[in-house]
Amino acid sequence: MSTAATNIQFARSRAAPAPRRAPEECLNAVFAAALAAVDPLIVVPPFLPTPPLNGRTVVVGAGKAAARMAEAVEAHWDGELEGLVVTRYGHGSACRRIEVVEAGHPVPDEAGADAARRILDLVSGLGPGDLVLCLISGGGSSLLSMPRPGVTLAEKRAINRALLVNGVPIGEMNCVRRHLSAIKGGRLAEACGPARIVTLVLSDVPGDDPAVVASGPTIPDASTSADALAILERYGIDVPPAVRAALSAPSARPTAAPNVANRVVVVATAQHALEAAAAKARDLGLAPLILSNRIEGEARDVGAVHAAIARQVRDFGQPLSGPALLLSGGETTVSVRGKGRGGRNVEFLLALAAGLDGCAGIHALACDTDGIDGSEDNAGALLRPDTLARAKALGLDAGAHLEDNDAYSFFERLGDLIVTGPTRTNVNDFRAVLIEAGDRA
Repeated sequence: MSTAATNIQFARSRAAPAPRRAPEECLNAVFAAALAAVDPLIVVPPFLPTPPLNGRTVVVGAGKAAARMAEAVEAHWDGELEGLVVTRYGHGSACRRIEVVEAGHPVPDEAGADAARRILDLVSGLGPGDLVLCLISGGGSSLLSMPRPGVTLAEKRAINRALLVNGVPIGEMNCVRRHLSAIKGGRLAEACGPARIVTLVLSDVPGDDPAVVASGPTIPDASTSADALAILERYGIDVPPAVRAALSAPSARPTAAPNVANRVVVVATAQHALEAAAAKARDLGLAPLILSNRIEGEARDVGAVHAAIARQVRDFGQPLSGPALLLSGGETTVSVRGKGRGGRNVEFLLALAAGLDGCAGIHALACDTDGIDGSEDNAGALLRPDTLARAKALGLDAGAHLEDNDAYSFFERLGDLIVTGPTRTNVNDFRAVLIEAGDRA
């Protein structure tokens, strides 16, 4: 990414204090604080640009938080405004001047492809006195789904499903998506011509590289079509002949050249959410420890590691003493091998439960900050010290549910699912493990 083409900034937020509560209430309170810290209505307005003196302002965007970001723009914009953003079904907001279109996620659909075409039409023909305000958040890769020439939407959908099922990390997944797209990888910025562009990004990716969020519609990257093809081959994903031809053609170019008038601002990240949760934990009398904001890997493996750290705190007071709260973010993956229902966060919790094996005094919450864990209706779930004992009493085999990727059914039977509905923000996974004070070995 050319540093001359973009001016990337990072913003920070804080959360309000709350009284001390029981373990489950504490977990809910720190999650609420995390969500509040990355609410687009709070984080977007401070970074709105100055309206053009005489030109048009066109707002475009994509992602699970795009509609809420558009709502924030409308509430604080002084001047004329027009535009269109696309978000996931059920994640819309009431906007008056910016049209909100809902489309398919995590698998693209025709509504998203049509919205992408309309966005390109909106920004075509703009001049140097015009402003394009681009609102980008996680989920935009699927929602802004205009295939490149020679590739059909059906082929993109099939490859997208295969990437998801094989647990491909988000960076590699979005590399493929960029090179199968006619609008991502900086091509939207290219279509804006000489217009000034300001891109506001709500990051859901480990490392917060804005070129990866929603596959960077206004941000070029250095990857090539050959890189995308190599990823598909590495994971054994079937590549239709037309897709292989498009990615192998001598004319297949890297993603688009930078627009020198493009300014990129990262307005919220997983780190902001974790810091707000840590502040709330301190208010509640808990010692917080942020393990990392960029954890990747198989959800069940991450769960096992978190269990080992939590037991070290509980048994030996290392690396800190209870009452304590371990916090982490990032984006885990699930390689789907079974036929059950579930998402990354409930699979993490089921593996965490197995690793804790009923250890006293340890509670946990894991949720997707967008309110949807995978493709189910829950954000995540709660884990209690007696989770495995209650499951056994109901005849539930935790190991069998884990092997069948059926963590949703496991926590549903226990009544421990967390259902928030769409939060209209998105900084990806949020995990909190609360360790009560107790006797140590």
